[in-house]
Amino acid sequence: MKKCKATLRRPAGGMSLIELMVAMALGILVAIGIVNIFTTTSSSSLVQAQLARLQEGGRFAITALTNDLRMANAQYCSNMGGASAALSNGALTLDRYLRAPKVILSGATLQSAMKDVTTSWGATSGTNTYPAAPTAPFILPSWYGMRGYDCTATACTPVDPKGPSTSTGVIPAQGTATGNRVLGSDILTIRYLNGTRGWTLDGTGSKMTTASQVVTSISLSPKTGEPPVGDIKSGDLMMLADCNASQVFSAKVSGTTVTADSNYTTLSQPTGVSPRLFDFNRDYQTVTYYLQVVDDNNGNKTGALMRRLNGVSSEVVRGVERLDFLYGVMDATGNTSFRSAADIDSATSCASSSPGTLGTDPGCLWRSVQSIEVHLLMDGQKPLYALNSGDMQYQYYGDTAITGLSSPDDSKRVVKPSQQGFDNHMLRREFTTLVSVRNYNP
Repeated sequence: MKKCKATLRRPAGGMSLIELMVAMALGILVAIGIVNIFTTTSSSSLVQAQLARLQEGGRFAITALTNDLRMANAQYCSNMGGASAALSNGALTLDRYLRAPKVILSGATLQSAMKDVTTSWGATSGTNTYPAAPTAPFILPSWYGMRGYDCTATACTPVDPKGPSTSTGVIPAQGTATGNRVLGSDILTIRYLNGTRGWTLDGTGSKMTTASQVVTSISLSPKTGEPPVGDIKSGDLMMLADCNASQVFSAKVSGTTVTADSNYTTLSQPTGVSPRLFDFNRDYQTVTYYLQVVDDNNGNKTGALMRRLNGVSSEVVRGVERLDFLYGVMDATGNTSFRSAADIDSATSCASSSPGTLGTDPGCLWRSVQSIEVHLLMDGQKPLYALNSGDMQYQYYGDTAITGLSSPDDSKRVVKPSQQGFDNHMLRREFTTLVSVRNYNP
């Protein structure tokens, strides 16, 4: 018989319970490390995204404001009104007086055609009482060219700039709800003439008919790029301007012929060069800047810089929480001081619209503003709850009682984000610029 060989058995393979537990522990540690790296990277990415959004939004807001503010009070090709006068040395100078249009219609008619006018004829504003509505020709008042408002979390000075409650499309009231004006944000309204529009009265196309230095009619024949005559309707306000002065009148339109309303027939023949006719209702721009509460539809609120042009508001950029303006005027020593809107509005003694006299026009210092200092507080728009207390600290010009960086809820802040309805957990940064006003009256 053959003997069978014994088969050798291999020991059973596998891991012991201790080895398995060690491997699991090591795997968990690696996973935790990966999650931590991902979380840190993600948080850093969100911070960088907010910083980029802050930088881009702040620059865009400053650019938009600068483009408009430097045009405040601009008139067609004339920096100073008045007729030329000869000096003893033979040179010519301008009889320097207020560079503003002469209005040859009633004050009530003018105001009904303007946008964002919060100072009515005869109203009391701050410490001033404004004049009653003129019924005879008058010079466009200073507060039409520029008017600012300082606002805290509770009130605005010298007046609240929101329109009457019965109006539509007015500047909204302050509040924390979406659509309200942001608490503690200043407002500024400026006006200027869009000199690129209108009809050139050169006599070869559009021309004037005059008699005894009075314009009896204007015949329009638009050139390429000029508005169609059909844009004008009887009752529209028109501006006849040259490089000396300008006049605003109510128009009567018959075909392509424009005449002054029969109630106001003192439309003087222009004495300067390059006469031009403008549609005052369309070409005289009213621009108001303010902040409005907006929502990203996820419950996150922030402020948006709003630009209101001729009564129609549009959003410029989001992420603006605070907006402040200071107004630079020259004092008797030649130095420029920066003042609040209430300070500017309280002035009464300024150069008059009549040469060589001193006026007592309420708010007359608005036309002498040489520069405007703008301060914006931007936020990242979306809360970042991973931010620590140090990351959320910031400084802002308006919080004058605070030195250096401070928390959003610092008791010394004039306006806190929580009061405005905004989350504290956002990055914040201040932007500022100084805008020179090209067309101020000394």
